[in-house]
Amino acid sequence: MKNKTFRTPSGNDITFTELGFGSASIGNLYRAYTEEEAQATMNAAWDAGIRYFDTAPFYGLGLAETRINHFLRGKPRDSYVLSTKVGRRLGLCKPEERAGIGKFFDTPTRREIFDYSYDGIMRSVEDSLERLGIDRIDILYGHDLDVYTHGSQEAADRRVAEFMAGGYKALLKLREEGSVKAIGAGINEWQACQKLAEQGDFDLFLLAGRYTLLEQESLETCLPLLQKRGIGVVIGGAYNSGILATGPKPGAFFNYDPAPPEILDRVTKIEAVCKKHGVKLVQAALRFPLVHPVVACVIPGAARASEVALNMETLAAAIPAALWADLKAAGLMRAAAPVPA
Repeated sequence: MKNKTFRTPSGNDITFTELGFGSASIGNLYRAYTEEEAQATMNAAWDAGIRYFDTAPFYGLGLAETRINHFLRGKPRDSYVLSTKVGRRLGLCKPEERAGIGKFFDTPTRREIFDYSYDGIMRSVEDSLERLGIDRIDILYGHDLDVYTHGSQEAADRRVAEFMAGGYKALLKLREEGSVKAIGAGINEWQACQKLAEQGDFDLFLLAGRYTLLEQESLETCLPLLQKRGIGVVIGGAYNSGILATGPKPGAFFNYDPAPPEILDRVTKIEAVCKKHGVKLVQAALRFPLVHPVVACVIPGAARASEVALNMETLAAAIPAALWADLKAAGLMRAAAPVPA
């Protein structure tokens, strides 16, 4: 596993492995996993050389953080990088009021409380440290400050204002006193990423999708701004929530919903170019975002140990330079997109 040392704008060095481990699945996303299955998946990631682990209170309503506690216990603290998120606190509730019904299974009975205030962020950090069983977190991301989560631009703007007036100041304090190495946001839209970068002093963004083999609109204004500011990006959702891994088959998912006809058509054309060069679509999709200079790491999903092994095999595939040239010539990739040499 290759490493990339990222120097944050605030002056800290963080060493990322090319691939990271996202913990939503071990929080019982879409189905329940036993403790043994979850630990086997994380152990497979560790054995593969992965040393960046990302989590959040919302993943399994505390379950993912608790399972990471069990996994990391006994490992030297400086041997891995750990991030979690703030902005959603967890509260006790009645079973029928539990957050994530139909999305997360067999989780603690908790409701989500959006709280981007100064006190809310500080309380969230304390709660995460307790669940994780550690003394410090390397990276803190404000969670889901975007339209996708809050339903409208107006609602998202209110949350961003709340965050910048309160929670952002809490993150600055934690970074200044050395409690964390980097601060940023984990979000679903590059526009929200750019808006935050224009308003504050951030180190890293975790961007779900939005810079993938299928989508490169963020190359116009967002990524150049981040590069100029020295802000790094961790890419989640490199497969656009499924379609770049499964291919354009019926029922394929794009951005968490069934892919519309125009996306199916575009992916069909991208896959045809990949096949011409003897490359699987998923192999090109995983390699592509890693080449951009602002990208520090990519987090593909892995719910089982076998999926970790598949991700490693996918990353290791040789991809001819002519594939990228053909995609650009066909108008299936932006001309400005950096590609492997």
